Amino acid sequence: MASGLRPSIGAFGRITAASTTPTPLPFRPLTQTASLSTTPALLKRHKYRGARVTRDNSKHRGESAIRRTGTRWRLSMSDEPLPRPVPLSELPPIETDPDHGLWDFFPDRKRVAVAPAEDAKHGRSWTVEELRHKSWDDLHRLWWVCVKERNRIATASWERTKYELGFGDAESQNRDKQVRGTMRSIKHVLTERFYAWEDAVKVAENDPEVDLTGHGPAFTPTQYLENPDVATEGEQKVAEAVEETTEKGAEKAEPVSVSEPASASESSPDPTAIPPSKPAPEAPRL
Repeated sequence: MASGLRPSIGAFGRITAASTTPTPLPFRPLTQTASLSTTPALLKRHKYRGARVTRDNSKHRGESAIRRTGTRWRLSMSDEPLPRPVPLSELPPIETDPDHGLWDFFPDRKRVAVAPAEDAKHGRSWTVEELRHKSWDDLHRLWWVCVKERNRIATASWERTKYELGFGDAESQNRDKQVRGTMRSIKHVLTERFYAWEDAVKVAENDPEVDLTGHGPAFTPTQYLENPDVATEGEQKVAEAVEETTEKGAEKAEPVSVSEPASASESSPDPTAIPPSKPAPEAPRL
């Protein structure tokens, strides 16, 4: 009986041993043995007053217990406390330059935008005919005056949009239109002068008296000042024509008879025969 049971007991033992054999590593389920670290604190990290006494030495701090994910880089902490901001009353006063260029972006130093009534007080733009008489320096100054004015207009428009004021846009656009008209006229005049300069260069290239190489004098006249006592051919022709006209006029004039001078008694009038003059009327008083 015992011998008959031994094979079955042996087979049962083999089955039990096979069931207790550990599963190979590729087929072992991913299970987490501990969600949090149980390592005791070994070192006091922070030294400043009010810091915590212990420190967690877990290398997996910040990882997810389910997905095993955490920070992608190692976090660092400092032993020094964070600085506290200085109150505004203790800060030193800020000194500004009264002549700084940024002040030109505002109408004055107390307002960022002017009232619509003040913005509407402007004149017309400069015309091309008026700017043709201006020098290069005057056009240069006027151009940058227009640039500053457009900066002021743009700054005021941005402030009105920022604070949602809801007024002054129409007056600002009309003012900007006049400024842009002046700048357009300036560019028109400068374009005309550039075309005139190009034409002058073409004429100078064919002129033997002009040297455009930059070496030596730019203008060398071939004929110098003439003697003022020697008349030119044109002046001689004009003088001859004047003489001919004078002679013809003298021939056509009638001879004047010369009479004897009258005596003093005949030439001088009798004072008694002169009628008395009428008194002048009095001028009207204002």
